[in-house]
Amino acid sequence: METLIAAADALLPDMVALRRAIHAEPELGLMTPKTSARVREALADLPLEWREGPSTTGLVATLRGGANGRTVLLRGDMDALPMPEDTGLPFASQVEGVMHACGHDSHTAMLVGAARLLCGMREQLAGTVMFMFQPGEEGHHGARFMLEDGLLDPLPDAAFALHVMPNAPHGMVGGRAGALLASADLLEVTVVGKGGHASMPHDALDPIPIACAIVSAIQTFVTREVPVADPAVVTIGRIQAGTTNNVIAEKAELLGTIRTLSRHRRAAVQQGLRRLVEGIAAAHGATAHVRFTEGFPVTVCDPRAVAFGRATVEALFPGAWQEMAQPVMGAEDFAYVLEKVPGAMFFLGVSHEGAEWRQCCPLHSNRMVLDESVMARGAALHAALAIRFLENGFSA
Repeated sequence: METLIAAADALLPDMVALRRAIHAEPELGLMTPKTSARVREALADLPLEWREGPSTTGLVATLRGGANGRTVLLRGDMDALPMPEDTGLPFASQVEGVMHACGHDSHTAMLVGAARLLCGMREQLAGTVMFMFQPGEEGHHGARFMLEDGLLDPLPDAAFALHVMPNAPHGMVGGRAGALLASADLLEVTVVGKGGHASMPHDALDPIPIACAIVSAIQTFVTREVPVADPAVVTIGRIQAGTTNNVIAEKAELLGTIRTLSRHRRAAVQQGLRRLVEGIAAAHGATAHVRFTEGFPVTVCDPRAVAFGRATVEALFPGAWQEMAQPVMGAEDFAYVLEKVPGAMFFLGVSHEGAEWRQCCPLHSNRMVLDESVMARGAALHAALAIRFLENGFSA
């Protein structure tokens, strides 16, 4: 293990350079051609078999070890977020309104580092490693498309992913069995009333107060009908209605997100919200149209994979493991992979050493930064997970 850590440390300058290049030219969605090209270039001299599909610029690089045994998948995502960057970094985004604020640049760099580490010990590997470089994680279902394109066929025996956490202790690795991250669904509500003159609301049917009543009622619904042991978060992020001050609008539109940790709760919340929204609108003499668009499913980690991951972390970095007491209500499309393959995602703390990590800017912040030195730890952990699983499966 010490040799693996030393080899990862030696690769850190290359990982930092790659991460900064990707950070400076972020790309959105399912098509990340510049990032994919950088990945291919960084690994061009290695004995990897490459696969691409028609739906994305995602890449799967396969390394066949010295023995024909198990197959393990390691995943890193590549896309950025549609938001401005205000970090002041010398390698800050050069693309207006686009930023790597979720750490995917570091995920890609760490996976490239792991690929180089494992290629260096190819003959000692007891099986096959698949490196999944995935675009479209930020709401675009990139993992699902790569699965549908057959890029992971035949499916591996296990799958692992790392996600950086800038507001977590430096070098910490966290995880938990069962639900790790929530499902994420889109909620759209249109309240239809009757437009008119703002001075004569009695001759109109104003949808705005009705929409406000719906927003308030949703909060009561969550606190009074959803059990805390199987929670839900419903947030209305946008209310849109009207054109000017003296016109009563014809309709009001609500846009929100629903987060749950089980399939049962996901269905129950949708059913309850539909009843609530349509009932409140009807009580006011209006109508309401409710639309749900299902997003990522719940990210569920296999208990065997989590126990295996914990043992690997403790062997590699004693004292670094942190058992997570509860799930995070964010969402991840690695969930699509974990629906089909036993595995786990782990969080990697990338706050600067000695910093008050609780005060660090979180993921999706326009000021999010990370300690790049931790990427060596991430690459080493990726490689160790692969080596140990190929040797002994989840019993390692």
